[in-house]
Amino acid sequence: MVRVCSGNDLPHGGKGKFYMLRSYGNSAHEMWDVTDPAKPNRLNVIVKGLEDTHKSWWECDSGIAYLVSGVYGWRTTRMAQIYDLSDPAKPVFIRNFGLPGQQPGAKGPAPGGLHGPVSTGPKGNRVYFAYDNSRDGVIEIVDRQKLLTGPAEPTDENLRAPVIARIDLPADAGAHNVLPMLRMPMSEFARQRDGKVKDFLVLIGETVANECQENRQLLRIFDITSESRPVGVSTWTVPEDSGNFCTAGGRFGMHSSNENFTPIYYNRVVFVAHFNAGVRALDVRDPYRIKEIGYYIPAVTDKTDQRCTGQGADQHCKVAIQTNNVEVDNRGYIYAVDRANTGMHILELSGPAREAADFSKAER
Repeated sequence: MVRVCSGNDLPHGGKGKFYMLRSYGNSAHEMWDVTDPAKPNRLNVIVKGLEDTHKSWWECDSGIAYLVSGVYGWRTTRMAQIYDLSDPAKPVFIRNFGLPGQQPGAKGPAPGGLHGPVSTGPKGNRVYFAYDNSRDGVIEIVDRQKLLTGPAEPTDENLRAPVIARIDLPADAGAHNVLPMLRMPMSEFARQRDGKVKDFLVLIGETVANECQENRQLLRIFDITSESRPVGVSTWTVPEDSGNFCTAGGRFGMHSSNENFTPIYYNRVVFVAHFNAGVRALDVRDPYRIKEIGYYIPAVTDKTDQRCTGQGADQHCKVAIQTNNVEVDNRGYIYAVDRANTGMHILELSGPAREAADFSKAER
């Protein structure tokens, strides 16, 4: 996964330049100058010698980055390494961070690894962490300032110190990634004295097994208006019988959502990657009543890989779409990539579905 920031936004970036933070396989994180896309130039290796990497987050306004890393000695293959990348040429390490029980020397069962952080930056002062993608998920809502300036030694006490709330999910619910939806005006409560504006957190779990051989991962929304006491308000999934998806081949269930906060879609439409059920567009303006407003399932091609279940003589395989990741840009285009090598599709909302978005905010 990569993140790109403009040097015009970074506190110590070069004006007119563009920088790309990327993972190098499972072993390192790198910084590249991509001002000329035809001639990318690696500036440095931020950290190397890792067990694993995954989807990191980079604040372009401050330069703080939350790298998903597997640091040898930690009791998980994925935790957070926090760096100051405000000057992309000079990375500064701040601290390692994870769940209590993951740090070196801890005892007992180790919690599942980090899959993705999301930060609201200095203004929002919150970082949201999602741990254990497909089962026994954990969400942490963290005070960003305390995280960055608190004691760095990874003791249980120091790992808990910046945490405002922790949500421990049941065995059938994972935490792959989260998307905060903050300061949402609630039309349903517009005539009430209280509760007219609320904060929510979208959670996506990752379905791992093919052909429904495990619990299906859902989209879940939590009311986090009272941050220390989150409460679930709704769930959503593609109905299986709408496409006989359990027998269509490959995985069926959630994997990820868009993460761009573009005002075209923010607090209005969320896009989710649903493996063999393609990309789904959800109207979330009323988080208590999620409404699907569009979908796109790509056609398989001669490049689409097959997906198998079973072993030996019991193994059977099918060719199936596996929409894996989805993102949007500031013009409103939707980008979907396939896990089974079908490639990338660039989409746009059409018809009545566009009314849920606000294209007056689109960049030209």
